[in-house]
Amino acid sequence: MKLGRLNHIGVATPSIEESIRYYRDVMGATSFHKPFDLEAQGVKVCFVDTPGENGTQGTQIELIEPLGPDSPIAKFLEKNPAGAQHHVCYEVEDIEDARKWFEDMGKRILGPTRIGAHGTPIFFLHPKDMMGQLTEIMETPKDNAHWSN
Repeated sequence: MKLGRLNHIGVATPSIEESIRYYRDVMGATSFHKPFDLEAQGVKVCFVDTPGENGTQGTQIELIEPLGPDSPIAKFLEKNPAGAQHHVCYEVEDIEDARKWFEDMGKRILGPTRIGAHGTPIFFLHPKDMMGQLTEIMETPKDNAHWSN
């Protein structure tokens, strides 16, 4: 298994609309994707693009708002009412090879492999096994899917 690029940083927020204003007005972001519901995971998602260098694409910020009180993000926001960094997401070439790699090391995988916000397979690793950081592993998007939505 070979670790790929840092695809995005997930940020839980009580309001995507307010977070967009923050990233635009305070951080100077200029590229935002249209928010969309990811009902299977109980969240609304909006990607913020960051600029890359030397022809590369920057790491995205994934704004995540709960769709309802049963959303895992709602529970996270109970502890972090203003919002906070939720997870980091790394790309891998083959999701099944990566899953086996982590399983063989005894890392706890949270749930089945499923389709994430970029339309590619993902899984999450328990923060206690990942230096305290909830970690998402996603298969590298094909056809420049990083920037779609």
